[in-house]
Amino acid sequence: MTHFLGKFFKRARTLDPTTSHEAAVSVKEIAPIHMQRIHECLHEHGPMGKDSIAMALDMNPNQVSRRLPEMAGFTPPLVELTGKTVTSNSGRQEREWRAL
Repeated sequence: MTHFLGKFFKRARTLDPTTSHEAAVSVKEIAPIHMQRIHECLHEHGPMGKDSIAMALDMNPNQVSRRLPEMAGFTPPLVELTGKTVTSNSGRQEREWRAL
């Protein structure tokens, strides 16, 4: 069953290589679940950076970083940037996100 969030994003462009289309198909079912988990995490814990979200959910930070801009692109958006930065796992600054 496709989660309701899954129908909103085209994950590969027409001219993208075959591998991109294969990846889009493989993530079709899991991305909406990730979005739901990220949204719930931000509601429960408050604003966080991608690394903190990933750690709280036992996810790869790349999975989280892909989903956050998608979630911000919904109408209405599910998340937004706070305008602040937080320290990432590597010691660099990363953007902080909050649930709406």
